[in-house]
Amino acid sequence: MARYFGTDGVRGLVGSELTLQMAEALGVEAVQSLGKRIIVARDTRASGSDLANALISGVLSAGGSAIDAGVIPTPAVAMLTRKMQADGGVMISASHNPPEYNGIKFFDSGGMKLSAELEDRFEAALVRLAEGAGTTGHSSQQRDGQQPEAAATQAAATQAAATQATPTISALDEAAQSRLQLLDNSAELYIQQIVDTLSAEGLDLSGCRVALDCAHGAAGITSPETMRRLGAEVCAINTDYNGMDINVGCGSTNLEVLRGLVLETGADIGFSHDGDADRVLAVDAEGNYVDGDLIELICALDLKKQGKLAKDTMVVTVMSNFGLVKAAAEQGIQLIQTDVGDSKVLAAMCDGGYIIGGEPSGHTIFLDYNTTGDGLVTALCLLKAVRQSGRSLTELSQVMQRYPQVLLNVRVSDKDAVTNNPELQAAMEAAQQKLGDQGRILLRASGTEPLFRVMVEASSEATAQEIAEGLVEVVKKLDGAE
Repeated sequence: MARYFGTDGVRGLVGSELTLQMAEALGVEAVQSLGKRIIVARDTRASGSDLANALISGVLSAGGSAIDAGVIPTPAVAMLTRKMQADGGVMISASHNPPEYNGIKFFDSGGMKLSAELEDRFEAALVRLAEGAGTTGHSSQQRDGQQPEAAATQAAATQAAATQATPTISALDEAAQSRLQLLDNSAELYIQQIVDTLSAEGLDLSGCRVALDCAHGAAGITSPETMRRLGAEVCAINTDYNGMDINVGCGSTNLEVLRGLVLETGADIGFSHDGDADRVLAVDAEGNYVDGDLIELICALDLKKQGKLAKDTMVVTVMSNFGLVKAAAEQGIQLIQTDVGDSKVLAAMCDGGYIIGGEPSGHTIFLDYNTTGDGLVTALCLLKAVRQSGRSLTELSQVMQRYPQVLLNVRVSDKDAVTNNPELQAAMEAAQQKLGDQGRILLRASGTEPLFRVMVEASSEATAQEIAEGLVEVVKKLDGAE
């Protein structure tokens, strides 16, 4: 049976891969493994409310106390868990995935993602539930690339499935219900914390025109208001939501929408969030895309100039572009590379005493401000770097030249078998010899989907495409896809 917990909590199609009974069981486990006082929040998905209620029901039935923080970004949960001295925090979200999916991720009392040991306890709770219910296991389905119409239709169907046999708080006795607290100012607490901190550091966005795509997600409640309070002129789109439009045709997985907004409004800079606002990508005034690698490098260079970059080091993942590796070396910055996942990045940061780390997807962690990827904080740190430099984002972006990158996904039936196959390893080694020191190859299984990823970077896109396609054919052959 495949593992329930992937690179960022439990995630799946609501009603089949992620059920209300699973959420309730995880709520019980939260009390047993983290402690009695648990904060629960969600993004804007239609299924979020039912899943949150089921999880809260589990917390209360296990003798715990729940704080319902409503709709807020994932980084707000991490911040509030620390600020309110809760024993743990829970975010109901599937991040950048379409609306028919949802997920559950946990924070410990320090606002950190769970350790491997704690995560294994939650995994065991789901295994016990599955065995008791006689289920056959858990499988992930394709999450990206659906058309908006299909996503909305599927979201409606899965929302209906989610309401069947709902564990309800009202079914609990009065003593249990009395341990539920509604936190109706959660978004304001998060906003004010960021405004106070960045204002104290001198950030003033007066005269700056910012474009925002909030992806019909949680960022619509927090990012525009925060930037306005810091003095920016903000043009924000996709701040509304109906539960079935989150990430559909917009947000960080569709930067063309933001690009159009930047060019239309004459913005100095644009930012695009994912559904739970723990990531952000940017577009400069000329419409050029600025990914997480470049955002992190620009911010790290700003910190280095101020003498604040701990050990002159930034943490990245193996997915970072080869161009970043070269640019960082040229600028006297050391790179620590980890496996994919912001939890891996955070662990390396904590172990080494580093203050900045992130992924190309826009998950960037600034440990001086938060303990998890925070799209709003990242956007403000980039704005701060731009303002302090006196240069435009377009100019600052010249510090790094990206190597052409080809990333191909292959749907497979057994990710582990493909990953460990010696024939594939031999094919990769032969391809790397062909590239020499002018490129690199990365083969890895997705942590949340039944996909095997083939990434190739080379001095030319044609070379990268040729090598990637050759390796994909090997993967298909090994998995029996041909």
